[in-house]
Amino acid sequence: MSLSVRVRHALRGFDLDVDFEAPPGVTVLFGPSGAGKSRTLACIAGLVRPDAGRITVGDDVWFDSTSGQERPIHRRRVAFVFQSLALFPHMTAEENVAYGIGGLERAERRTRAREMLARMRVAHLAERKPRTFSGGEAQRVALARAFAMTPRVLLLDEPFSALDAGVKRELLDEVREHVTKANVPAILVTHDTGEARTLGERVLFIEKGRIARTSSIDEAGLSVPRVRAAEPVSSARENP
Repeated sequence: MSLSVRVRHALRGFDLDVDFEAPPGVTVLFGPSGAGKSRTLACIAGLVRPDAGRITVGDDVWFDSTSGQERPIHRRRVAFVFQSLALFPHMTAEENVAYGIGGLERAERRTRAREMLARMRVAHLAERKPRTFSGGEAQRVALARAFAMTPRVLLLDEPFSALDAGVKRELLDEVREHVTKANVPAILVTHDTGEARTLGERVLFIEKGRIARTSSIDEAGLSVPRVRAAEPVSSARENP
């Protein structure tokens, strides 16, 4: 099922106005800092309420300003992976992964968590806490948590930018494989043309809060005009 996004949202003089479809597979949201990439993901996840528009996954309506429908965050089944990862520091890897799994008994959640850690090749971290992980290990645990919840949509907000080239390429290949098997829409926000080429199947070029053009990954060229960012930075962590 495809993700359909048509939203408008204004924030301190910056207007986000995007309209696009993301079919199963990886869609890259590519553009300069401040173009509205992270803000778009936040609207999809339900972290930000758009001023107007409609968000659907197949026939399932997540947001519709006309009818007043709005699906709560916890019922959207969106897996959101940030650069900061947001792992719970007081939980083990297994507990972090099990946390997002709903609808199962505790023993079943534990079994599924261990299975996902094994798939991401970090089963040895099950009883360890995040402070002991390397950057690549932490990213694998975060991705295991994302896939363990069987998301309907996967959102990746520059999660690979702090990794070295070898670890990054390995993870990109594995994520693409998992997304293909899960057959879900995934949106990757990145400034990195290498990440886009490795993981993406199609590209949405976003500038100043608008989708400037769309392209297949082969036809994209991945050259974005360098424009001055119009949107203010909303926090130290997030550039919209």
